[in-house]
Amino acid sequence: MKRILAAVFVLISCCSSIAFAAEEPIKIGVIAPLTGGVAVYGIAVKNGAELYAKVFNAAGGAGGRKIELVVYDDKGDPTEALNAYNKLVTADEVAAFIGPVTSSPTFGVAEASAADNIPGITGTATHPDVTKYGKNYFRACFEDPFQGGSMARFAAEKLKAKTAAVIYNVSDAYSTGLFNAFSASAEKVGLKVVASESYTTDDVDFNAQLTGIAKLAPDVLFIPDYYNRVYLICSQARKAGIKATFLGVDGTDGVLEIEGADKTVFNGLYFANHYFSADPSKIVQDFSKAYETDYGLIPNSLAALGYDAARILFEAVSQAMAGGAKIGPEAASYQAIIDKLAATNLDCVTGHITFDANNNPIKEVSIIKIQNEAYSFEGKY
Repeated sequence: MKRILAAVFVLISCCSSIAFAAEEPIKIGVIAPLTGGVAVYGIAVKNGAELYAKVFNAAGGAGGRKIELVVYDDKGDPTEALNAYNKLVTADEVAAFIGPVTSSPTFGVAEASAADNIPGITGTATHPDVTKYGKNYFRACFEDPFQGGSMARFAAEKLKAKTAAVIYNVSDAYSTGLFNAFSASAEKVGLKVVASESYTTDDVDFNAQLTGIAKLAPDVLFIPDYYNRVYLICSQARKAGIKATFLGVDGTDGVLEIEGADKTVFNGLYFANHYFSADPSKIVQDFSKAYETDYGLIPNSLAALGYDAARILFEAVSQAMAGGAKIGPEAASYQAIIDKLAATNLDCVTGHITFDANNNPIKEVSIIKIQNEAYSFEGKY
């Protein structure tokens, strides 16, 4: 009789333990710049990821377990980003992570996560090298070569431009990669690059470079950088007498939200982006309305990509669990999630997404124009 009671006790204890484990949240890390020069991006990505976590958990979570986001501020700095990653892995024991947001901080994190084989996805880091460290690391956004090349083709084919000038940040991998992609594609489509001027991250005065460009009177001026420097360059370019059409990339998104900026300097500017909030499709409108309800803002592309990165990762976690994986800070769990990430086939806010052999999404770019201090959709390209 004692043996039967003991067995029953053990059985009850095991069942209680299993039930408790099933109720434990699944920890997912988020690394984003919440302060510093690109905080607009980091906050948008965090908001997007948190919004999808709310939607996902309300729908029941992954196999009955909720998602718990553990968020760290990397300030847009590579060292801070790597420190955040190490804390997520060693102290928080996350099952996977989202981030970082910009390309330079992402390199070290992607490399470290490859050594650990921990599943990760950046919503927004567009430099081609960030997914080359290992099979564990993915991205929701398109690569720099794709958008840089798209803008060169757009200038030649749609704007009928014959000449272009470029001003780029030589100390930033994102900006340099876009410059290289634009220049390579320009040559192929017959767009002559008449000037390639550079600066470094701490520069705020671009008059020397812009004065030289003004003398050449190019048809377009390509500015592959983030919104804060794009504003400085556009302002100084107009004062220098440059009449060229400005071209930007996804880093341009957010320029109209700069407090106190003279928004007239952006009139006529085109930039590549990942989505447009006025897209009438149901998935975009549902996302936009939910975001506005929670944050009181129209979501920018960074928010959409944060949302999509969370959706892609959480779906992979769900599918790994459905396949029998026990989700947690263990090698088998990591590999099960990585396998499901590689098999992604989802309709997302920024488009339908599958991954190629290098963990880069197969999707289209959207062209956005700024006119009369507002964004308008020029179409997919």
